[in-house]
Amino acid sequence: MSEEVFKDAAKVFYALSSVARLRILSLLEATRRPLHIKAVSRSLKIDYATVYRHIRTLESAGLVEIYDVGRSRVVEVKDPNTVRELVEKAGLLKQR
Repeated sequence: MSEEVFKDAAKVFYALSSVARLRILSLLEATRRPLHIKAVSRSLKIDYATVYRHIRTLESAGLVEIYDVGRSRVVEVKDPNTVRELVEKAGLLKQR
């Protein structure tokens, strides 16, 4: 594998290494629709600025997409099945 592949994988694993980011992904996956970042913040009872930083990390890893709707920022999971599969796989590895 190339160095670039390892770097991309490291970004994904880093993004998934936070319980808060996993909670954000879980919420986005459960709603199955884009959410305003403020709604994510309120739902998870986490400060908006903190949620936004976590979402930027997830975006950098290619797990979510952020876009503007009017004056608001909206976020959605790029591929909910991938996120669910990665989390399930981690749980299986822990059981071994």
